[in-house]
Amino acid sequence: MKIDILTLFPKMFDGIFNESIIKRAITSNKVEINLIDFRKYSKLSNNQVDDTPYGGGAGMVLRCEPIFDCIDDIKTDDSVVVMMTPDGKTYNQKMAYEFSKIKHLIIICGHYEGFDERIRTLCDYEISVGDYILTGGEIPAMILVDSITRLIDGVITKESLLDESFTNDLLDYATYTKPREYRGLKVPDVLLSGDHKKIKEFRENSRIEKTKNRRNDLLK
Repeated sequence: MKIDILTLFPKMFDGIFNESIIKRAITSNKVEINLIDFRKYSKLSNNQVDDTPYGGGAGMVLRCEPIFDCIDDIKTDDSVVVMMTPDGKTYNQKMAYEFSKIKHLIIICGHYEGFDERIRTLCDYEISVGDYILTGGEIPAMILVDSITRLIDGVITKESLLDESFTNDLLDYATYTKPREYRGLKVPDVLLSGDHKKIKEFRENSRIEKTKNRRNDLLK
């Protein structure tokens, strides 16, 4: 899988892409991630990519020309273009699975007051990571890349993905490790029984109960 990220601040991604699972996925050639500073596509003498909004108002708006030229330069028949924007569709695990099957994902990170509205015509998806405002699309893009990369075949074991939160619209089951008792809090006896059938039933019931108590909206 190839992921191209259009951003004005490529150094913001240094930490997250050089650690843990994403770094291993890059090293093992499971994913190729390119950070593209679209300021380089500006035709203005000072590499300006924003301007004041027509009609007046606060803030600066990203100009459409650098984004259009950048997309023209990198897009292929396999490309899917995603804009990170607070007024997009709210991102979820189902979408992460869908995006993990894409051959070439292009992510546009906004900044300043917003995008020139015409940039939306380039996009196949407009994605939000929640009902709140951030200073730019870089952190949402990191969320997207992290959630997608771990789902690519061979990045982590398939067994690790089977009962994760939001799989089948349920949260993950409760888990425990050593010690067996700590400050009066004990590990459920069934997990120490060695009875795999009962352990499986406990975990299935745990997923349902946790979802009812914490995210009842997920249950259909």
